[in-house]
Parts: sequence; C-alpha cells; structure tokens
Amino acid sequence: MGAASAFDAIVVGAGAAGLFCAGLAGQRGLKVLLIDHAERIAEKIRISGGGRANFTNRDLDVRAPQRHFIGGNPHFCRSALSRYTPQQFIDLVQRHGIAYHEKHKGQLFCDGASQQIIDMLLAECAAGGVAHWQPCSVGEIGFTPGEGYRLQTSRGEARAPRVVVATGGLSIPQIGATDFGYRLATQFGLRVVTPRPALVPLTFGGEAWAPYADLAGLALPVQIATGSKKERTVFLEDLLFTHRGLSGPAVLQISSYWQPGAPLDIDFAPGVNMQAALAEAKQRSRKRIANELAGLVPARLADAWVGQDAALQRPINEAADRALAALAERIARWQITPSGTEGYKKAEVTAGGVDTRDLSSQTMESKQPGLYFIGEVVDVTGWLGGYNFQWAWASAYACAQALEANVDHAIMPG
Repeated sequence: MGAASAFDAIVVGAGAAGLFCAGLAGQRGLKVLLIDHAERIAEKIRISGGGRANFTNRDLDVRAPQRHFIGGNPHFCRSALSRYTPQQFIDLVQRHGIAYHEKHKGQLFCDGASQQIIDMLLAECAAGGVAHWQPCSVGEIGFTPGEGYRLQTSRGEARAPRVVVATGGLSIPQIGATDFGYRLATQFGLRVVTPRPALVPLTFGGEAWAPYADLAGLALPVQIATGSKKERTVFLEDLLFTHRGLSGPAVLQISSYWQPGAPLDIDFAPGVNMQAALAEAKQRSRKRIANELAGLVPARLADAWVGQDAALQRPINEAADRALAALAERIARWQITPSGTEGYKKAEVTAGGVDTRDLSSQTMESKQPGLYFIGEVVDVTGWLGGYNFQWAWASAYACAQALEANVDHAIMPG
C-alpha cells in the first residue's frame, strides 16, 4: 500500500449522525473522510417511518429536551439539543425542497420516500467536499500523542488528529448493525453502559398469555405504565396485540423504561370510569355482559375478557355487583409481566452505549483526546417519533462545531 491518506477528521459510520456531521465539518473547511462498512448507505433512515423517515419531532421541548430521553444522565443531551433544534433541521429540509407533513404528536414525515433525506445529507457532504469510502471495513485503530489516529482499512491507511464514531447501536442487525463503537470505546478506556433493545415489542410466554393469543392484530388506544413512585412512567398511545405479545407505539414507548421482571399496568378504556359504566348498564340493560362491554372496548377484547369467567357469561342485569367490579378493575388496571422483548431484530434503537460521564456534553469529545462519539452509540435514547433522529442531528452539529474550533488545518505530514 502507498502512503497514508491524511485528513483533518475521519467520521466512522455513514448513518444519520455520521452523514450530517461529515457534511457540516466539510462545509466549515475541514478535509473530512467518511467511512462505512455497509454496501448501502443510511439503511436506518431508509426504513424509518414506514419508508417515509420520521426525521424529527416538532414537539421537542428545547428548554427541557431531556424529558424526551433516557440514559444514565438524561441531562447530558440538553446542551446539544438546545443548540440545534427541530426547526433548524426543518429549515434544512425546506431548503432542499422536501415536502413533509405532521402525522401525530409532532412527528414529521416526508410526503415522499425517505431516500430524499439520504440524498439531502449526501448533497450536504458533497457541498463540503467529503471523501467517502464505502463499503470499507475498519480494522485496527492506533493513536500516538501529538500525531493522532491511524486507521487500517480495507482501502488503505487513513490518518487524522480527530476521529468521530457514529456507528450506531445493535438494533436491526439485518441492515449491518455492529458493536464497533462500543469496542473502540473500550479500547481507549472509556466506560460503556450495557446495551439493550429499546423501542421494542414485548413478549409474554406460557399459559398466562393463552387467552389473549387470538387477539393478534387488534389495536386500540390505552394508557400504559410501568415503575413505581418517582420512577413511574405513563404513556397514552395505541397498543397492538401480536401473536407473541404486545406492540404498537404504547408498548414501544414503555419498553425503554420497562425493567425485566416488572409488571405493566394497562388501562384499556382511558378516560372511562369502567366501574360506574358497568353499574349503570346493569340498571338499564338486559343485554349480555359481552355486548354491553363491546360499547366501551373493542368487541374482540370484550369477548376475551368475558370468556375467561363463567360468572360473566350472562345478561348484565343478572350479574353480581362483585363480578362486574372485578371485570372493571381488570380492564382499567390490567397488570401483566412481560417475559422479555423481541430483541435487537425488532428494536428500533439501542439503549445504553458509551457512558456520557466520559464525554463532553458541549463537544461530544471523549476523555480520549480527539475521539468523539455521536448519535445512537452514546447512552442517550429518545422517545418514539423522531426524537432519536433529532439527537443524531444535534449531537452531529455539536461535534462539527467542536471540530471546526479545534482544527488548525495543518494536516499531519505523510
């Protein structure tokens, strides 16, 4: 191989955070190399939002952004998210002529295909003169104080005083997710919070789930909660029954907060006083309990509940008050404990990652000089609905600003 290629900064990982950071840094006058091992670029953007890329969330509270995120230190994300807001990314989308719409609770999607966001980020990289090696695998990374980093890659050696790691988490391995970022952090003595699947469907095993297995495909709005006292977290979203358990936005949201062995509390008729509604129906109706209940929750759910108890298989005016009260309690406060999750294959993101105690919230630089971590590889995980993309954009922006501030454009001699 010939002499090493020298750059001001090397970005490893051409997903949302890596593409955006490389483009911004290049446009600030840095000589940037972007490397990715995958054949296709930014697959996670491509498949997100049902192929329309839920690229940010307008409802993110820029004064207290940390309330939409979890991690060992939720306040870590505050600096970056307050300096690069959803509106700033929306302005970029508009400058590129990409039409978009708000779907639900501030979630913004492209009117057309998510490829438009990928093309926009590639155009930003081109505007910054970013060199792009892909597919290109990275082997050994060495560091010499005063000289910087040497990366051995399948396309030869590359050198730079600064390296940005934007390699994402372990979710969706079928599109190329790896633990590269965690291994590199460990190599340089940084702490890593044990990764786990997040925004992921939950599974329920054994006999306890048998009465509900036939409900697969049923969706309805619920209030879902987990944890106790100060740690209690509640979402009001749609739930979906699956063959193996529960999914839908409500469950994906709560999964990031759920601890193995802990129960979920689900209200299948939020806003309805179920006990009062059934007591009132008993006074005026001779319909069967399942028929009355079907006016309050989906009929399939009503049948599943009533079918488990012989005392409920009768007209409502003949039911015991105690039996109706117990039914109301089960519907309004159903408690069930998941056996696990669908794992990384179905997880939208990875919780855990590079410990924020070892990173600067201002610059995303680690305790290892010149080594930066951005995006999903960091222990910052957002809610469903565009929050994780906004973290990618904001952490990339903070990092690119820091790269510009630190560069003297004296690229290392070959």
